[in-house]
Amino acid sequence: MVSQIEEKFDSSANSMDDILRQLDQDEIRIVISKDIRRFRKIATVVKGLKDRRDTELLTKELKTKIGTGGTYKDGQIVLQGDHREYVKNLLLRKGYNDKSIEVM
Repeated sequence: MVSQIEEKFDSSANSMDDILRQLDQDEIRIVISKDIRRFRKIATVVKGLKDRRDTELLTKELKTKIGTGGTYKDGQIVLQGDHREYVKNLLLRKGYNDKSIEVM
C-alpha cells in the first residue's frame, strides 16, 4: 500500500515537472545564428536558453551528436562550425515549439 502511494506521488511530481517544462518551452524565444570568429572560423550560436537548468546538458548532447567542439558561456551555446539546421531539428525533437525557434 505504501509503495503504491509513493509511486503515485512520484508520478505526480514527474508530471508537474513535465507541465512546467512545457510551459517554459512555450514562452522561450530561441535564436540560432551563424557567427564568424577569429581566423575566419564559423560558429553556430544559440541564444535564448539562459535561465534554464538543463542548458549545460543540452550543450553536451549537441556537441556529442554533432561531433564538434563547443561551450556554454554567457547564456549562449557556441558550437564550432555551421550546424544551424541540425540544432533546430534537435530542439524540435526535444519538444521545443517551432514558432519559438528562429534560424538566421
